[in-house]
Amino acid sequence: MSPGPPLAVAGFSASGLACGIKKSAGPDLMVLASEEPAAVAGVFTRNVVQAAPVTWTRRVVATGTCRAIVANSGNANACTGPQGEADAAEMAALVGAALEVPPDQVAVASTGVIGQALPMPKLRQGIPRAVAGLRPDGWNIAAEAIRTTDTVAKHHSAVAQVGDVPVTVTGIAKGSGMIHPDMATMLAFLATDAPVEGGALQRALAGAVARTFNRITVDGCTSTNDCVLLLAGGGAGGPVLTQEAPGWDAFTALVHEVCDALAAAIVADGEGATKRVTVTVTGLSTEAEAVAVAKAVAASPLVKTALFGADPNWGRILAAAGQAGVAFDPDRAELHIGDQALLKDGRHLGAEAEAAAAGVMAARAYGITLGLGDGPGAASVRTCDFSYDYVRINADYRS
Repeated sequence: MSPGPPLAVAGFSASGLACGIKKSAGPDLMVLASEEPAAVAGVFTRNVVQAAPVTWTRRVVATGTCRAIVANSGNANACTGPQGEADAAEMAALVGAALEVPPDQVAVASTGVIGQALPMPKLRQGIPRAVAGLRPDGWNIAAEAIRTTDTVAKHHSAVAQVGDVPVTVTGIAKGSGMIHPDMATMLAFLATDAPVEGGALQRALAGAVARTFNRITVDGCTSTNDCVLLLAGGGAGGPVLTQEAPGWDAFTALVHEVCDALAAAIVADGEGATKRVTVTVTGLSTEAEAVAVAKAVAASPLVKTALFGADPNWGRILAAAGQAGVAFDPDRAELHIGDQALLKDGRHLGAEAEAAAAGVMAARAYGITLGLGDGPGAASVRTCDFSYDYVRINADYRS
């Protein structure tokens, strides 16, 4: 996360408050609003089971513009049938009425327990109060309001010169468990004051998500509610950005930085996590092959429990790589934990190397590098360990 509070974005305001959805009585409702119709881009869960807010917000994104996002925590509004669809639509209508904007310009998101109806009386009271509390510096409380099992609020801001104009991108996210590539039980909302053409904005977000949020895993579970939204309001002024514009690369770098920082924060805050580990795979024919192998290793429960125990169990790593559906020669495998070599040409380097690798694994953060040939394909995936607390948190989640 960026140091200090998240930066305000010209043309946007945010708020968060408690309206009684969470048992903890903490903040559980947020609104982010744009003064003008903002270009909008979105990336959503690929789970076949999708929550009502995802279905609603897909339609909002398809219109190309958005005036506000409303999100609640503590209840996912997933697997709730026609009532859930009606409740998502009402959440948008309540924000629309308070802001005097069309409901189809209001994106909706929810996160929390699946299969329970939203407590709409509480939302009917809370949403007008959240809109009334909107302010340019409200990002931090908005980040608090979307937390579930997160132990910290997650936010990041980045500023750079884009063309002749200073541009800000600020983002908030939630996610701690039920996290896996192709989204996760994760919400992320970003806003920028850059003026951006809608199709280009979608490409910028999709490209950033592919290499950040979609390359993390906490527990291999993909959720029903995930979405990442990026709103571009144009408050910074200057010409509208397209992929051919001189400042395009600078803008996409900003979006990537914010997404990458938020993705890293999610892994660092994985449920019960004690270790942050980056799994890097090299030497395959394509990047896609390397991604597949890195994900298989990073998501393996046997690998993740070994991470918790600081056990350099190289056999688990190699076995997980072998089930990724990618052809490689195990006799060419090279494995490093941190800077410590553990395998060379598929052969274990002995007890001394293993003891040194165990010492590396005692650290809070380190990397694992698996070389599988001399091809150009390489990729990294962030993961964390499985601790006793992961089981405790999820065994007690609904109690």
